[in-house]
Amino acid sequence: MNLEKIVSITGNSNNGIFRVVANRNNGLIVENIETGKRKFVPTRRHNFTPLNTVGIYLNNGDAIDIDKVFEKMTEQEVDNPPPEAGVANEVIKEYFMDILPNYDEERVYLRDMKRVVKWYVYLKEHGLLEEEEVTDEEETATEEVTETEEGTASEEAPETEGTATDEADKDAVQ
Repeated sequence: MNLEKIVSITGNSNNGIFRVVANRNNGLIVENIETGKRKFVPTRRHNFTPLNTVGIYLNNGDAIDIDKVFEKMTEQEVDNPPPEAGVANEVIKEYFMDILPNYDEERVYLRDMKRVVKWYVYLKEHGLLEEEEVTDEEETATEEVTETEEGTASEEAPETEGTATDEADKDAVQ
């Protein structure tokens, strides 16, 4: 699960979740996850929250990253599916207590819980919460490329010490 390029943007449809395509000094170019359509979103009108920076406060004063919360939700999805939109507030609080029993009840508000559940459901529906596994073939290919690049670099850059060019440079300096 890689949430680095996923942002929440205030005042937008589709749960406000977009994929970042490019960064400009006055805003972001984002891509709609559902349609693939790209647009410019200015910083003057909108707030951006990269999902990889979101955390949930715990009772011990620490915070747990949102991707870890999503992992816990995925682990319990069969036995304890996320509540649907529009359910009673107590159902959402109960669900959150099951998923993350040590969350800080004073600092994590109901709106935050609803948002996390909404984000989870949206990202899950669009396949953005699957783990990215690196296969053995990909690791081997990466190692081979690295070895090839190292060998090429040493061949391309032979030592120039003691060459005629160095001798000419020495004469020019004297």
